[in-house]
Amino acid sequence: MSLANLVSGLAHIGIRVHDAARSRAFYEMLGFKHAWGPYGPDHVASMVHPSGLDINFIVNAPEPTEPNILMDVPRKHAGFTHIALKISDIAATEAALSAAGIAISGRRGAVALFVRDPDGNVIELASD
Repeated sequence: MSLANLVSGLAHIGIRVHDAARSRAFYEMLGFKHAWGPYGPDHVASMVHPSGLDINFIVNAPEPTEPNILMDVPRKHAGFTHIALKISDIAATEAALSAAGIAISGRRGAVALFVRDPDGNVIELASD
């Protein structure tokens, strides 16, 4: 059997964070629920969204306000730049973000909004 036939989907996304409680509170606003952890030397914890998306926090970022090396420094580095979460209504999402005190950091026309989590990780909220 080929490798292409063995991959069946996305298992989880790992995000390096500084503070598990701070990240948990942010991602709970997006509908994620704590699933397990923290475990191990890097205090890995998992949050799962009702859509089935699983995010693992790797709690070993040493500084709470370091720049996002993939997005915020002049020299570009290889790596994942963001995750995109599917939404159905841009206007309602923008209103909910405002009510939650989450700043919009960018837009892609009338189809997507970008926000940052507390560690500067980029999240696209896309309706397309």
